[in-house]
Amino acid sequence: MTKATATPARLLLSPQDHMLIMIDHQSQMAFATKSIDAVSLRNNAALVAKAAKTFHVSTILTTVAEKTFSGPMFDEIKLAFPETRAIDRTSMNTWEDRNVINEVNRLDKGKVVLAGLWTSVCIVGPALSALDQGFKVYVIADACGDVSVEAHEKAMDRMIQAGAMPMTSLQYLLELQRDWARQDTYEATTTIAKENGGAYGLGIIYAKTMFGGNEGH
Repeated sequence: MTKATATPARLLLSPQDHMLIMIDHQSQMAFATKSIDAVSLRNNAALVAKAAKTFHVSTILTTVAEKTFSGPMFDEIKLAFPETRAIDRTSMNTWEDRNVINEVNRLDKGKVVLAGLWTSVCIVGPALSALDQGFKVYVIADACGDVSVEAHEKAMDRMIQAGAMPMTSLQYLLELQRDWARQDTYEATTTIAKENGGAYGLGIIYAKTMFGGNEGH
């Protein structure tokens, strides 16, 4: 007989068991992104970056042709990681860049979480490559974007069929927190949700303002 235990699934993310790679959230890449509007994309990227910073997630930032073509990474990400220097590449597939792979090996995590532009090129490449090498791969779908809705959706389908697990930016934040009784990150998590969590954040503001609501009780 199967017995239930109060333990999380191994496929759930914890702050210590994965690395986050944020790829090519840059001006030139965003200009042609049509599957998600720029405001939502920047908001979701900010949410992911703030979550990773709050929970001390091992994070790699990478750009492509920053100085010569694609422009700077979003300020929202740079503000979350002011001391982290993005690795600039020439390869469309991040996983084929030796400097990135050196950092991946240094961090030594079995799970890889990806977010970036564009889904069908710069996310599919590392996702399929990491899966091929035995990593568990997660893709934050709403912190990615592509030149059309179809391009984004087909890229997500391709990665899921290969074994990648899709998630959203808010899901990423809440999965890292997972228990409202964890008071050391409670305030930071609810602050991020209020700032970048859309209607959910409004709900938190309402509950706290109107009747002092607290998820930990």
